[in-house]
Amino acid sequence: MISAADDTPRTVLADGIERTAVFRFARHAGAIAGADLRKLARDPTELFTRAIQPLLWFLVFGQVFSRTRVIPTGSLSYLEFMAPGVLAQSVLFAAIFYGIAVIWERDLGIVHKLLVSPASRSSLVVGKAIAAGARGLVQGVIVISIALVMGVHVRTDPAGLLGVAAGVVLGSALFATFSLVVACVVKTRERFMGIGQVLTMPLFFASNAIYPISMMPPWLAAVARVNPLTYLVDALRTLLVVGAASVLGVPMDFVIMAAIFTLLVALAARLYPGLAR
Repeated sequence: MISAADDTPRTVLADGIERTAVFRFARHAGAIAGADLRKLARDPTELFTRAIQPLLWFLVFGQVFSRTRVIPTGSLSYLEFMAPGVLAQSVLFAAIFYGIAVIWERDLGIVHKLLVSPASRSSLVVGKAIAAGARGLVQGVIVISIALVMGVHVRTDPAGLLGVAAGVVLGSALFATFSLVVACVVKTRERFMGIGQVLTMPLFFASNAIYPISMMPPWLAAVARVNPLTYLVDALRTLLVVGAASVLGVPMDFVIMAAIFTLLVALAARLYPGLAR
C-alpha cells in the first residue's frame, strides 16, 4: 500500500515535468516569434506602405458614404461605424498573406531546419501567430492614429485600449494561422497569391465591417455569422468607439475567435510537416 508520503515525490516530479514542458513550448514559440520580428525590425517599410489603404478607405469611401447617409449606424457617424471595420480589414489583409513567407522559408530550406529542431509543430505555429499579432499591433496603432485625425471618437480608457490590443493580436494570430494552413495545402507562391486574393474580399464584404448585418439579405447574413472577421469587428467596434454597442457581447466575440484559433493551430500543426515535401 502506497502512503501519501510515498506519492508526494511522484506528484512533485509530474508537476516539474509539466512546468518544464510548458516552459519549453513557450521558449520555442518565443524564439520563432523573435526571429520573425527581427525581420520586421530590419525592414519596417511594409507596415507603413500598408497604412495607405486604410487612409484611402477613410478619405474616399468613408467621406462619400457619410454624405449619403443610407447606411443605418444608430448614434454613430458613418466614419465612427467604419473605423473598427477598417482596422479589422488591415489586420485581415496583413495576416492573410503571412503564409507566403512560410513558402519562402521552405524554398530557402529554413522549414526543413525547423522541422528537425526539438521544437514541437504546435510551438512553430504559435510562434508564427505571435509574430503576426505583434505586426497587427503596429498596424493597429497606425490605423487608430488615422481615425483620430479623421475625428473618430476613440475610447482612451485603459480597459478599452487593452481590449482593442487583445482583439488585434487575436485576430492577427487567427488569420495568420489560417494563412499558414492555406500555404501548407497549396505549397506554391503562385497558387497561394491567387487563393489569398480570392479569400480576402469575400471575408471583408461578408462581414459587418462597413455595413450592419441587419442590412444584408438572409443568405449573406448567414455567411457573416460564420465569418470570424464579423466577431473581430464587433469586439473592436465596442471597445474602440465611444457609444458603440456589441451585437453578440464582447466576451462571446473573444470566445468564438479563440475557439477558431485553437482549431486552426491544431490543423496547421498537423499540416506543417507536409509543407517541406
